[in-house]
Amino acid sequence: MDFKIKLLTVGGKKLKLTIWDTAGQERFGTLISTYYRGAHGIILVYDVTRRETFTNLSEIWAKEVELYSTNQDCVKILVGNKVDEEGERAVSREEGMALAQEHKSLFLECSAKKRENVQQCFKELTLKILDIPSLLEKGSAVAKRQILKQKH
Repeated sequence: MDFKIKLLTVGGKKLKLTIWDTAGQERFGTLISTYYRGAHGIILVYDVTRRETFTNLSEIWAKEVELYSTNQDCVKILVGNKVDEEGERAVSREEGMALAQEHKSLFLECSAKKRENVQQCFKELTLKILDIPSLLEKGSAVAKRQILKQKH
């Protein structure tokens, strides 16, 4: 489990992202579910050269996100990594796009090794979050007040 803070400027706005990296560690399964709660964005990564990572993402991780994410407007992005190893590809771009579409997620392929599209992944996720008023802090507070008003 790794925790990072990333400062990012998007659309002229300075943002602070808090990132929890579970690295697909099933042994932390009971803890991982708590990180989905209230998340504004979730990045699910698979290795395009290893079919089992794609299968696990589809059969385990995507289902856990649906089960434990408490934020209905949470933005998800599916990322295929290691595209620099093109000759060894086990998962096609089309398969990744189809899975992303099935889970109403953004989609991107990248190479962490060559640092290709890694920044773009965070940028696209952040731009999408900024487009959804309920995910902004002010929007969340307004939504909470509206819910409280409806209960009275």
